[in-house]
Amino acid sequence: MSRAALLVLADGRFPAGGHAHSGGAEPAVTAGRITDAATLEAFCRGRLHTAGLVAAGLAAAAAAGHDPLALDDAADARTPVPALRQVARRLGRQMMRAARATWPSAALDALATARPRGAHQPVVLGLAARSAGLAPLDAAHAAAYESISGPAGAAVRLLSLDPFDATAVLARLAADVDRVAQQGADAAERVVAEGTDALPAASAPLLDITAQQHAAWPVRLFAS
Repeated sequence: MSRAALLVLADGRFPAGGHAHSGGAEPAVTAGRITDAATLEAFCRGRLHTAGLVAAGLAAAAAAGHDPLALDDAADARTPVPALRQVARRLGRQMMRAARATWPSAALDALATARPRGAHQPVVLGLAARSAGLAPLDAAHAAAYESISGPAGAAVRLLSLDPFDATAVLARLAADVDRVAQQGADAAERVVAEGTDALPAASAPLLDITAQQHAAWPVRLFAS
């Protein structure tokens, strides 16, 4: 196992397409729910413990070697909004391209063939982590961190927020990221006995509603 591979996977420069998405931050900024570092932190904490937890569980399960097609179906069931399903598969397709170029594997090739329009991004992330020789907990950490780093980066562009303040938000949430990653990895361990129902299914209805509304905006800075 190479921890350096985890740094590559979690690096914002990894060409997985996340820079084009705000993780719900753009509609939150427009609605006045994110206005500064404090409200950004509250938004990120809520996203981490809902969408981030779900992503961490799915990624850890894929990294553990569970059936990625079953996990993709489980991701669909946990993503009730069409706009977010489309985003997840679009990001998964881009992540797949990057992962196959970086850590080629038969498992990635098989999933790309089975889901030519893209599998859900956390599933691809977990499979990429497995192909890179990383552990399920590593995949969960990458997924959990990504759930907050995207909105934090977007807030810098949307609000002209001081990048130092945005980075401080991520640092203050580090312990929460560790807890969420561990919860996701623990749930993934139960998949053998309980199936995909063991994975987290936390919901964030406001994120779902605003994501569907945002998809219809005629002018927007981010794709989601």
